[in-house]
Amino acid sequence: MKIDVLSLFPDMFSGVFGQSILKKAQEKSAVKFQVIDFREYSTNKHRNVDDYPYGGGAGMVLTPQPLFDAVEQLTSQSEAKPRIILLCPQGERFSQSKAEELAEEEHLIFLCGHYEGYDERVREYLVTDEISIGDYVLTGGELGAMVVIDAVTRLLPGVLGKEESHLQDSFSTGLLEHPQYTRPADFRGMKVPDVLLSGNHKNIEDWRRKESLKRTYNRRPDLLENKALSKEDEKWLQEIKDNKTT
Repeated sequence: MKIDVLSLFPDMFSGVFGQSILKKAQEKSAVKFQVIDFREYSTNKHRNVDDYPYGGGAGMVLTPQPLFDAVEQLTSQSEAKPRIILLCPQGERFSQSKAEELAEEEHLIFLCGHYEGYDERVREYLVTDEISIGDYVLTGGELGAMVVIDAVTRLLPGVLGKEESHLQDSFSTGLLEHPQYTRPADFRGMKVPDVLLSGNHKNIEDWRRKESLKRTYNRRPDLLENKALSKEDEKWLQEIKDNKTT
């Protein structure tokens, strides 16, 4: 996958892209990152990328010309048609399913804005997706882009140590992940559940599924509203609701 980021502050990405999974993903040639200062595409003699909004109002608005020119150049160099993603509070709420969808693409271009927003023509005629990482406002789109890029990159083939590593992550199954334990089995009197030490893989899988349902019901019941459950899941969930499980 190729990921291009258009930002007025490209140095913000150097530490993020040079560490942990994102660094390993590049070393494994699973992804190639490029961060571009779109101010370089400004045709204004002062290299301005923003201007006052028509009709008046507070703040400045990003002008369309630098972003259009930058995206058009990147697109002309791409063998695949890229998804062009605008980070903004008005966008679709980012989710694991959206990360999985984007992970199937060959080329992503992220637009990171600042100031009071973008000229509306960027939304209407340039981008393919608008994404928000939550109902709050950040200084710019950079942090949002980092979140989306991290979530997408870890899903690429060969990036994680085991291909199944991400399959049981919270939200990957539509539920929150079950509790995890490691050694020692007894830490200061706090013990690992016996079932995890039993060696019975069927019982362990059943326990994990039940715990995942329980955690989702207790913490994010909204995730269960439209979730297709098996008859066994429904039975376990009813037991959880009746407080019959320990």
